[in-house]
Amino acid sequence: MKRTLFFAALVAGVPLLLSFSFAASEAVPAQSDMTFFLTSRGPGDGANLGGLEGADAHCAMLAAEAGAADGLTWRAYLSTTGDGGVNAKDRIGSGPWHNANGVMVASGVADLHSDHNLLSKENSITEKGEIISGRGDDVNRHDIITGSTPDGMAATGDDDTTCSNWTSNSSDGSALVGHHDRVGGGANPTSWNASHGSRGCGQEDLRGTGGDGLFYCFAMR
Repeated sequence: MKRTLFFAALVAGVPLLLSFSFAASEAVPAQSDMTFFLTSRGPGDGANLGGLEGADAHCAMLAAEAGAADGLTWRAYLSTTGDGGVNAKDRIGSGPWHNANGVMVASGVADLHSDHNLLSKENSITEKGEIISGRGDDVNRHDIITGSTPDGMAATGDDDTTCSNWTSNSSDGSALVGHHDRVGGGANPTSWNASHGSRGCGQEDLRGTGGDGLFYCFAMR
């Protein structure tokens, strides 16, 4: 009798154990095919990212936390100016790039900077697969720092467009930003990478124009 009760309890507990197992596996999805994301958070010091090196390291850290595949080199989509300046489009590899949901947002660099890319509020999601709030939401975070022109190049001229090459949190500087939701104000309101300049480089400055110090990350194989 005792043996019968034991096996009955064991069998009854199997579905419960399986449900716990599935719940655990679903809690932290592995983004093994992800090669593009919008950061869920910035370092927290405005546009002072520690330069390109610090920004790239932030991309790699978030990707690892989300379970991205090993063997990828993560690069922030950021341009720099002056001596040794680089263009964002030249530092992200050749594509194609897929988001955490498996959507191919662009097949290559030319596609990424064309009208045919699939970057949008729904597709420019975080490493966790989450949508970032934008214009019309309770909190607007749609300003994404890039320091770039629509074609992915560093801007020319004497004005600061990169917050001193991503080392400044001063209210005196500025960074070119795009709109991940493809709506808003500025010279190019529907641009994902070059809508307007920020009001400053500090965290509160960026928030004042509808941002939060977020940026795009792309993987190179």
